[in-house]
Amino acid sequence: MNRETLLAQAGARRDVFGAVSMPIYQTATFAHPALGQSTGYDYSRSGNPTRTALEETLAQLDGGARACTFASGLAAIDAILRLFQTGDEIIVTEDLYGGTFRLFEKIYRQIGITAIYVDTSDTAAVAAALTKNVKAIFVELPTNPLLKVADLTALAALARDRQALLIVDNTFLTPALLRPIEHGADLVVYSGTKYLSGHNDIIAGAVVAKTAELGERLYFYQNAAGAILAPLEAWLFLRGLKTLALRVERAERNALAVAKMLARHPRVKKVHYAGLPTDAGYERLKKQASGAGAMAAFSVDDPALVPAILANVKVFIFAESLGGVESLITFPAVQTHAEIAPEIRERLGITDRLLRISVGIENVHDLVADLESAINN
Repeated sequence: MNRETLLAQAGARRDVFGAVSMPIYQTATFAHPALGQSTGYDYSRSGNPTRTALEETLAQLDGGARACTFASGLAAIDAILRLFQTGDEIIVTEDLYGGTFRLFEKIYRQIGITAIYVDTSDTAAVAAALTKNVKAIFVELPTNPLLKVADLTALAALARDRQALLIVDNTFLTPALLRPIEHGADLVVYSGTKYLSGHNDIIAGAVVAKTAELGERLYFYQNAAGAILAPLEAWLFLRGLKTLALRVERAERNALAVAKMLARHPRVKKVHYAGLPTDAGYERLKKQASGAGAMAAFSVDDPALVPAILANVKVFIFAESLGGVESLITFPAVQTHAEIAPEIRERLGITDRLLRISVGIENVHDLVADLESAINN
């Protein structure tokens, strides 16, 4: 089935009683039919029918062998990092989400797993950073918040040559626009909080594994560490998936209109959005994905303009996170990327003049007028 059909029927035809909407199995434990027998479910940390329906749907959407869902996107990344051991090195996108940076630097570096930060949109730079100890390449596509675009096929070839894993954070584009496994990825990770569930009402994470063997290893950590997604959140996640294709299509159309306005504005010095033909990642993204998504960032000409914009927006909401139906505006340097040292942020371009926007599904004219007015004031 096409992705739109899979999404519209997420969770359907999976209940033993024929419920079209997969029920919420709000239970901690399950009765055994007899000694030595099981229905396939024993304890909800190890497996729950609602969560199974979600995980099977996600695996289908991404073309993977197995999916595991978690209590947050960071819990999903944490499960992936448990696959590695002391002495291993991982090449990581340099302008990545601050929470992921914190996980690498404050937890896994302490146990001897080293992140090597590289501009992953530069394939030659990634190749130059490969050492005998590199066991994985971890890529955000596009990156957060500068929206850079990596060549996944080229990075997959580099990873294969070193018998390393290619891990792709596909939170911004989702399987509605990009399926990284088709381009050579071994693992695809999501903050399910964002576009996949789409309504800013749950915290969730997911990993889709290309092979059953990788999926089984992830399931072991999911069960052993226990950072699982609860049944109610799994059901809300499933319900959100049903409209993913429609939401992404509308939000992307809105984002392009907003990005075009920003590109024309005299007080905006740079727009980061791969849907603009002038963007450095435009052609590369077209070869890999069916769209550019609805995330964008822009730099203004004066840091003093940033608080004024945040105070004056009336349609955009000044809040962290992204991917919901509501449009949000964020100041990465002091919110999502505060964990990164100021000198590193400055070098990367995550400055005191950069704002990131998550464009939602509101009326496009309201969005353009709101942001333009806030910049002008």
